[in-house]
Amino acid sequence: MCSVHDAVELEKRGIPATVIITQAFRNAAVFQFKGKGMEGHAYVELPHPISNLKPDEMRELALGCVDQVVRQITA
Repeated sequence: MCSVHDAVELEKRGIPATVIITQAFRNAAVFQFKGKGMEGHAYVELPHPISNLKPDEMRELALGCVDQVVRQITA
């Protein structure tokens, strides 16, 4: 998961970061954060799958997680 790697590299540089994943990738994200020395790093989890959502459904899902993303990168 490149997004986990990117988040870890940003955090190492002092730049707050989070990752948005779907439920299907939860275990992979947790494992990779642990392997990169950031066990317990926060992430935003969306239902899976999302590829079949219509644009308005995806917009609603994305807007629904904005507050969580903001909390994670400003904590």
